[in-house]
Amino acid sequence: MPYFTTSDGCKLHYEQTGSGKPLFMIHGWSQSAALFKKNIPELSKHYQVTAVDVRGHGESDKPAHGYRVSRFATDMHELICHLGLKEVNILGWSMGCSVIWSYWELFGADRLSKMILVDEPGWLMKTQDNPYGMLTYDELVTMCKNILKDYPKAASDLIRGLVTTDLPEEEIQFMIDENMKIPKEYSARLAYIHWLTDWRDIIPTITLPTLIISGKKSFVNWKSQAWNNEHIPGSKIVFFEGRGHIMFFEEPEKFNRAVEDFIG
Repeated sequence: MPYFTTSDGCKLHYEQTGSGKPLFMIHGWSQSAALFKKNIPELSKHYQVTAVDVRGHGESDKPAHGYRVSRFATDMHELICHLGLKEVNILGWSMGCSVIWSYWELFGADRLSKMILVDEPGWLMKTQDNPYGMLTYDELVTMCKNILKDYPKAASDLIRGLVTTDLPEEEIQFMIDENMKIPKEYSARLAYIHWLTDWRDIIPTITLPTLIISGKKSFVNWKSQAWNNEHIPGSKIVFFEGRGHIMFFEEPEKFNRAVEDFIG
């Protein structure tokens, strides 16, 4: 398995396969690149696909520091530069979108060509001025406490709450197991920091061609994805009417086609 060591000494696991235009895939909070297992084989027939486990997740190192989206974005930029990738089509799912927004804020369009943003609100906090958020502050604190108190139950509840189809139990357990590869204290710390970060001022500054993918049955309010679409000039949006947050796992054929149609 290939690894890359970041400037602060963290070994990141990544996989690279296929040839053609570069497609760089970033997973969500407490997950790993393994969740793209139904997408990479097909997409790598058309593109050079790189999928990475961000620090603390999957098969990457679990250091005691760096659990901030800005550090993740810096890690991604360092890896992209190390691999010599240019004109990158960068795809983020869930927290992976926030990593892309941070990359955009820190590095602009450096080495990027297009963005694919999969099911992430501009701000995850639910407040009076942000009704499209996911959790109130008190609910966020409770979630973090539950992770620390009973991690297996918290991980199981999270994953089972994502599923909108009759997935086999072994696939659900696979996602739970991937979720628990990040130590619970780092998962809770990252969730707290991630949820409190508001990207709504950055999103309208995006000038790259952008595709937004949303699940109408997701715990992410689909109206937040419509907001992203309205505030990124010229962006396109694809809705999965009967799917939720893991639409790329539950309906991979449609997801892969949407990505291929957008990248070209």
